[in-house]
Amino acid sequence: MKKLARKLRKSQNDDLSLPTRDDPAPMDTQEQEELVRSLEKSQAQQSRMWRALFASLLFCFAAFLMHSIHQQVSSPWELRFHAYFMEEMDSWMIISADWLAVVACSLAIKGLLHNSKHHRRWIWFSFLTGIIVAVFWLYYMLRLPRFRWDVIWLPFGPISGTGLSLYVDHLLLESSEEIRKLRGYMYAYKAS
Repeated sequence: MKKLARKLRKSQNDDLSLPTRDDPAPMDTQEQEELVRSLEKSQAQQSRMWRALFASLLFCFAAFLMHSIHQQVSSPWELRFHAYFMEEMDSWMIISADWLAVVACSLAIKGLLHNSKHHRRWIWFSFLTGIIVAVFWLYYMLRLPRFRWDVIWLPFGPISGTGLSLYVDHLLLESSEEIRKLRGYMYAYKAS
């Protein structure tokens, strides 16, 4: 029984200890190529996943805005977040602002999912469109007799979505660039 306990303690300690020396054999060229290829494959898969996730979030927000436009057209001023502005602007202005927000989201979605070297332009166009929407809504929110914090998403919803799209795109391009650098750092292994 004591021997078994000693073996168990020894095997547990071996698993938890750090290695005391490095692997003396360097990787050959084929192993390096396989490692870099697997990292590229993993990065491409994760990039598609994250781009699709954020594009779907933007799509849901755009669908909500489309519902909001439909409600404003079919029965004006019934939605509370639009009714706040009843005295300040006409119904067509709200519909136009919501359409512009939908355009901003659509451009960001196209930028996230478009596989070309100029995909970032679409996201920047959506960001600029989001700035226009934010300025419009902030102007009319500041004209209200009392500032309404519950509609702060109107100006900052589209610009936040497009800003997050820019950030996600930047992070994914940065990780892709790191893998390209790793490919450049591969060395030629010569067995003697």
